[in-house]
Amino acid sequence: MTTDSDASDGADPRLAATAALRDLTHAFVAHDRDPAGLRELQATAAREAETMRQGARRDRLAMMRAAREAAPPGSNTFASGAPGAGFEDRAVGGRCNPTGVDLQVDWEDEEIVATVVLRRAFEGAPGRAHGGIVAAVFDDITGFVIGRVGQPAFTGELTVRFVAPVPVEEPLTIRTRLVGRERRKIFITAEASAGGVVVATCKATYIAVDPSVFAGAPDPR
Repeated sequence: MTTDSDASDGADPRLAATAALRDLTHAFVAHDRDPAGLRELQATAAREAETMRQGARRDRLAMMRAAREAAPPGSNTFASGAPGAGFEDRAVGGRCNPTGVDLQVDWEDEEIVATVVLRRAFEGAPGRAHGGIVAAVFDDITGFVIGRVGQPAFTGELTVRFVAPVPVEEPLTIRTRLVGRERRKIFITAEASAGGVVVATCKATYIAVDPSVFAGAPDPR
């Protein structure tokens, strides 16, 4: 089952616009343009930004609450990718967030498997993905485990070990799974591979919270 892919799906204008904005960002980082073209781009971007600000404000908290209230009793409204739940706007992996990455996420038995290509705007050292971006992707993907078990939680600790250079513009496969629970703590591990070789590993500890806390109330921690 795929939940976070095909960001350019023309059936949804917002997803298509997101894909176009992402393409523009990576093209801007990867290519030069003459000064006149850059001034034209600046004017267009400023005009479109002002036009967007005239639209209705998107409220993720309201979207999450509405999805929970409308869902049938016993359904997992916390699951990442639940329609209308507001997850599409999230940082890093949100399908409607043009600053993020393009993720394809599937379930295989007890593991969640994601594929992603970190494009040029996410480059750190030449040819290598920025370590902070890699950590952020791990944070987003391990969160799918939380969504699958239906337990709202916040990241408590995230440890990333870089085994080899993480390439840009090459497919990465990230596998993650639940490895244990202890009271409110939820333990998850993951590893990223490029060309069949592990390039980074992750250990994540999430702290379980009440759904109302996750949806905007102060965390009692």
